Amino acid sequence: MLLFFSLLLLIAIVLFISYSKKEAISNWKEPNTSFLEKWKLVLTEKVAFYNALNENEKKLFEYKVHEFILNCKIIGVDTSVDITDRLLIGASAVIPIFNFPRWKYPNISEVILYPKMFNKDFETTGKDRRILGMVGNGYLEGKMILSKPALHLGFVNESDKKNTAIHEFVHLIDKLDGEIDGIPKVLLDKQYIIPWLDLMNKKIEEIYDEKSDINPYGGTNNAEFFSVASEYFFERPKLLAKKHPDLYELLDKIFKQDMDDKNLHLKRVDVSRNDPCPCNSGLKYKKCCLI
Repeated sequence: MLLFFSLLLLIAIVLFISYSKKEAISNWKEPNTSFLEKWKLVLTEKVAFYNALNENEKKLFEYKVHEFILNCKIIGVDTSVDITDRLLIGASAVIPIFNFPRWKYPNISEVILYPKMFNKDFETTGKDRRILGMVGNGYLEGKMILSKPALHLGFVNESDKKNTAIHEFVHLIDKLDGEIDGIPKVLLDKQYIIPWLDLMNKKIEEIYDEKSDINPYGGTNNAEFFSVASEYFFERPKLLAKKHPDLYELLDKIFKQDMDDKNLHLKRVDVSRNDPCPCNSGLKYKKCCLI
């Protein structure tokens, strides 16, 4: 009898989660205003992925970032949240699913920014503060917590193969099939699941044997390997394709993006207050996009 009621409870929970996801998508807001020029400047200066796109692709990227920040609440705990924070979070969400134009995240409603690293009790002071980001479960279902410095560092350092926010959004993608296990069934075609599992096990062994340049944290388990490898794929694709061609090829099949072809770079926009605004409005920068 106890087993019967437990089964009923499990079914009810699954149905509730499924209903909640459908409800989230049905309430999804579409942008009805243009993407501001000063927002484009932020993406140009901060997001190498954006700069590697052509003009049409940039418009799609802007739309998807705008759409995400309209539909996901972003708050700070003991820290402020500005438009740059919001745009970087939006960019982190869009980069992995960019080649899935209809994609919507049904399993996140809020991103919480912390001023620094935190521990398993969400404390930013004291011992064991090593966590840079996490996807919530239980009462934190639908929420993501990020260290604000880690969010920004992911877009500043172009050579470290790390991006905390992308890492966490890949976990969210992984979670959509019911569990975070390193097998993104919503993206990965069935015929590649076994090769992907075999390759993950092989690469994790290489990490254990200290024969890999992949972040050692990827050796924790399959879920962490998938997110760590995805960071590498989006941050240093040419190096990944050279050092781990088999891994690059399968990640290409998962994300449907040939990252090796992209010219990833940041652009510095040096504009003084009295210069003409880069958005070509005809106004001075201080009276246009600087406002």
